[in-house]
Amino acid sequence: MKYTFVSTLLLLTAFGASAADQVKTANGMLEGTSDSATGIREFKGIPFAEPPVGDLRWKPPQPPKNWTGVRSAEKFGPRCMQRSVFGDMNFRSNGMSEDCLYLNVWTPAKSSSEHLPVLVYFFGGGFVAGDGSEPRYDGESMATKGIVSVTVNYRLDVFGFMSHPELTRESPHHASGNYGLLDQTAALKWVKQNIAAFGGDPRKVTIAGESAGSIAVSAQMASPLAKDLFAGAIGESGSILGALSAEPLEKGEAQGAKFQNALGAKSLADMRAMPAEEVLQAAGKGQAVGRFPITVDGYLFPEPPEKIFASGKQAHVPLLAGWNSEEMTGRFLFGPSAPTAENYKNAVRKLYGAHADDVLNAYAVSSDDAALDTATALASDRFIAFSTWKWIDMSAKTGGKPVYRYFFERPRPAMRPEMGDAAPGLAGGVVRGADAKTKGVPPARGAVHSAEIEYALGNLTGNKVYSWSDDDFKISRVIEDYFANFIKTGNPNGDSLPKWPALNRNGTGEVMHINVESRAEPEQHQDRYLLLDKLAQQH
Repeated sequence: MKYTFVSTLLLLTAFGASAADQVKTANGMLEGTSDSATGIREFKGIPFAEPPVGDLRWKPPQPPKNWTGVRSAEKFGPRCMQRSVFGDMNFRSNGMSEDCLYLNVWTPAKSSSEHLPVLVYFFGGGFVAGDGSEPRYDGESMATKGIVSVTVNYRLDVFGFMSHPELTRESPHHASGNYGLLDQTAALKWVKQNIAAFGGDPRKVTIAGESAGSIAVSAQMASPLAKDLFAGAIGESGSILGALSAEPLEKGEAQGAKFQNALGAKSLADMRAMPAEEVLQAAGKGQAVGRFPITVDGYLFPEPPEKIFASGKQAHVPLLAGWNSEEMTGRFLFGPSAPTAENYKNAVRKLYGAHADDVLNAYAVSSDDAALDTATALASDRFIAFSTWKWIDMSAKTGGKPVYRYFFERPRPAMRPEMGDAAPGLAGGVVRGADAKTKGVPPARGAVHSAEIEYALGNLTGNKVYSWSDDDFKISRVIEDYFANFIKTGNPNGDSLPKWPALNRNGTGEVMHINVESRAEPEQHQDRYLLLDKLAQQH
C-alpha cells in the first residue's frame, strides 16, 4: 500500500507540474516550461498562421490549422529567411526556414482569470533580418512585472515585401506586398483570440518595437486592419513617416517584375516553385533590384500613412516614443575628411544645395570642437530621428491621446576583455576578426542605434558583449519601469520615478532624457524638425 500511495503521489505531482505548464488555445493544447526561480511560464514556437510556403508564398497569412494532442512549446521556432546582415544579432531560433510564422509568450499568470496587461514586441532589422528569439527581446523580465510578454516573427526581405503585378491581380483585395506587416496583424488577431488563456487581457495590449519594429508599430497604428487590436503603442527609433516610408504600389510592382527578370523566371508560379534559399540569395544581389518597399496597397493602407495620421484616422491610443543620442555617427557626413567646422559646412552644402544655409542655421557649428557632435545630430535626424519626431508630432496633434517623448543618452560601456578583437560597427552592430579593423568605427560619444533595447526590456545580463556597470542597471530599472507602467496604464509615471509630462496637443512640451540621472527638459530643437519637415514636404 505504501508503494502504491507514494507512486500515485509522485504521478500526481508530475501531472500537476505538467498541467500547470499547459494552455489550451483555439487551435489546440500547448505545453511550455516554467522557471522555478521566477515562476514565469514560457511558451515558444507557437504557430499563429499556416506556413507561408508553396502556393502560400507571397500571400497574406492564413489561419493556423488545429492540432490534436499536446503540442510542445519548449523551443523557439525557426527564424524567417534572411541573410547575415547585422553584427549585433544573436539567435536562439530553431534554424532558419520559410516556415517561420511563430510567436513566443512569457506569462506570470497561474490561470486564465488574471487579465494581465500584454506587451507584443516586433523586432528590428530593417525588414531584412531579425527574430523574436533574440535575447535582447526576451520577455521574462517584463513578465516579472506582471505583464504577459509576446515576441513575434514576421516575413522579411523578398518574402515579406515583394509586390508584383501578378500578385496584385490574383489578390481579392487587388493588393500585393506588405506580407511582413500582415503577419504582424495576424499575430495581433491571434493574441486577441488566445491571450486570455495565458492570463492576459486582450483589451490591454500594447504593441512595441525598435527600428524596423518601431516603423511597424507606426504602420499598425495607421492600418484599419489593426485598429482595434491594441490599446497602446511604444516606438523606439523610427516610424513609417519618413523612415522606410510606404511607396506607391506601382513602384513596388515594378521592383517585383524587375526581380522576376533577374531570377530568369517565366511566371509567378515559377518563382513560387524555386527553393527559398535560391530566392533569398538572388534578392541579396542588391544591384539587381534594390529594396522591396512597403507599399500603399489599398488594403493594409487605403491611403498613404502620412494622410492617415494628418486626418486623424489612425488608431487613437496613448503613444510613448523617442530616439537615441547617436542614432548615426557624424563621421558618416564627413567621410574620409577630418571632422572640422569647414568640412561640416561643405558636407551640408553638398547635401542640401540651395537649402544649405537654412540647415546650417538650425544645426550651427562655430568651432572644430563642436563639428562632430553637430554632425552626429544631423546624421541621426536624417537617418531615423526625424521620422520618429514626425510620428510623435502628428500623434499629439490628431490622435487625441497622451503622447510621451524620450531621448536616450547612455553610451554603452566598453566591451568585455574576452571579446578579443571585436569592435563596434555601424548602427549598434559588432564586427569581429579581420572586419574589426576595416569595418569598425570609433567608440560612440552617445547612445547608438538599438542601444536602449536591453535597458528598456530588462535584458542587460543577456548581452555578454559589454561590461555593464551599476549605473547601467540603474538606468535599466528606470526605463523598464517607465515602459511597464505605460503598458499597464497608458502613463509611464510612477511614485519612485522622475515625473514625465505628456506633450502638449501641439506636439511641444518636455522630453524625458534617460541617463544616470533621468530628467524631463523642455524641447530644445523644435526648429530643426520643423525645417526638416518643410524640406521633406518639398520632395
